[in-house]
Amino acid sequence: MNIKLSILDLAHVPVGSDIPQALRSAVEYAQRADELGYERIWYAEHHNMPGIASAATSVLIGRVAAATSRIRVGAGGIMLPNHSPLVIAEQFGTLEALFPGRIDLGLGRAPGTDGLTWRALRRDPRASERFPDDVQELQTLLGPVQTAQRIRAVPGADSNVPLWILGSSLFGAQLAAQLGLPYAFASHFAPAALFDALQVYRQMFRPSAQLQKPYAMPAVNVICADTDEQARGLFTSLQNVVIGLVTGSPGRLAPPVDHIDALPEPLQQRVDSFLSCSFVGSPATVKSGLTQFVADTGADEVMVASAIFDPAARQRSAELLARAFSGA
Repeated sequence: MNIKLSILDLAHVPVGSDIPQALRSAVEYAQRADELGYERIWYAEHHNMPGIASAATSVLIGRVAAATSRIRVGAGGIMLPNHSPLVIAEQFGTLEALFPGRIDLGLGRAPGTDGLTWRALRRDPRASERFPDDVQELQTLLGPVQTAQRIRAVPGADSNVPLWILGSSLFGAQLAAQLGLPYAFASHFAPAALFDALQVYRQMFRPSAQLQKPYAMPAVNVICADTDEQARGLFTSLQNVVIGLVTGSPGRLAPPVDHIDALPEPLQQRVDSFLSCSFVGSPATVKSGLTQFVADTGADEVMVASAIFDPAARQRSAELLARAFSGA
C-alpha cells in the first residue's frame, strides 16, 4: 500500500534544552523530512507552554520554508479565534508569495492555551462561536478580489493558499464537508470520535473550487527505532508527558525511563485512550500497524507526530518510517 506521509512537529523544548536549540532542531528535522520525501510538515499554535516553541507559527513556517526546497510547510494549525482573519490572510499571503505552492493553512477553533492566556491575547471569549464565519472571511480574503471589495489582504488576495479544517469532533468534520475543504483529525491526542468524524465528513462533503472530493488526514503518534524494545523505551517520554496532562501536572518532554509506575485504573484508561492511535516499534511493526490503520480509516494521508526526547533519535525514526514505506 502506498501511503502519503507527513509530519506534525510540536517543536518540543525538552528538559535540558532551550528555545533556540529547539528551533534549530525543528529546522534540521524539516530539512531531513524534505530529503526523505515527506509530503508536508506542520507546526501548531500553542501559547504559554514552556515545552513548545511554535507559538509564533507563521514566523517558524517562514524559517523552515526558507531552509527546505520541496516539502510543503504549514500550520496545523492556526487557532483562528485568536486572530483577525485579515492578519492571517496577510501573513500567509506573504508566505505564499515567498514560497509559491508550498504553504498550507490549517485552521482550528480552540484557543491553543488556557483561559487566562487567551484573555492576554486580547480576544473576545465568544470568538470561537464565529469560527465558521471567520473561515469564510479568510477564504474570501485569500481568493480572487471581488467587484467593489473594499478591504483586501495585501499580500494575500488571489494567493489561494489551501485551507484545511482541523478537528477532534464532529463540528470540524461538518464544517470541512460544508465548505469543501480537506480535513485533518487530531487522533494523535483525541482519537475517540475519529471514525464517526470521518464518516460524517465523507457523507456530507460538498465539492468546492479547492477540492472536488473528500480528503482526510488523521494524525497519529509514531515512534520507530531499529527494534521494538528500543522504540518502546523512547515512547516512555511521551507516556510521561501524557500522564502529566491527565493528572494535572503538565511537564516538558523528558528523557526515556526504564519503568513507568502503574497508575490507578481510571487514570490508566485515560492515558491509554489518549495514546490509542500510537504506533511504536521497529519499521516492520510500525508499517504493519499503519497499513492496517489506513485500511480501517480510508485515510488519504497520515500525519505523524513523533515526540522523542533525543533529536537524533527523532530523525532516525523519520528515516526508518520513510524507508519502510518506500521499500528502500
